[in-house]
Amino acid sequence: MEPGDMKPADRLKTVAIGAASAAKTAGQQAGEQPTTTVVDMQTVERIAANWPMMSQAAVKEIVGKYGAPNEAMESRLIWYNNGPWKRTICYRDEVPHHFPNPHSDVVECFIDYRVPPEKFSELAEFDGSVIVERTKGEVSARCDMESANFLAINLMYKIVTGEMNAEKAREVYTETAAAYVVSRSAPLAEGFQFELLQEQTNDPDETTIAGAMLRQTAGKVKDMVS
Repeated sequence: MEPGDMKPADRLKTVAIGAASAAKTAGQQAGEQPTTTVVDMQTVERIAANWPMMSQAAVKEIVGKYGAPNEAMESRLIWYNNGPWKRTICYRDEVPHHFPNPHSDVVECFIDYRVPPEKFSELAEFDGSVIVERTKGEVSARCDMESANFLAINLMYKIVTGEMNAEKAREVYTETAAAYVVSRSAPLAEGFQFELLQEQTNDPDETTIAGAMLRQTAGKVKDMVS
């Protein structure tokens, strides 16, 4: 057995713990649960002091709008239930992104939303920084400022509901982003243009392993006899 490899008995134990945990959390919304404490601003300033300029700008924007974060670590600051968002994260480390213009993705905003699996590919075609988590029932957008995340999520909704395809959404995103930058009317970048439903959105999928366990157990007995 290699160092760190799980012992056979521990494998079964882990499966049992997982089943018990799943039963206990059934019916609950999945994902990170909010932290209610607030980080003091001195800590926030210390952490962000040596971050890249774009990351510092994102922190300044989010702090200015929502106050101090609920969690802080050297690589990120996290807000829970800030305004309309389930969670917002400002990252130290930048992700280069060239759509619709060169920038760095440093702020990610989350909502609870269930996307049909058949729409995943079209959303990826629309914007690689729109991230869908089927099991959690979350959608996030990651960009350089909150307004761009509003824009991306609003267009995500239009794609999922069939109002637009990916190509049209990219055109609308580009024009709206340009309008916002030059201070023209850009409602898609200024807030949600659809109602966030208060319902369970996570998708735990279905259990398929029972028959496989029986087949594999029978196979193991056969191996031992052989």
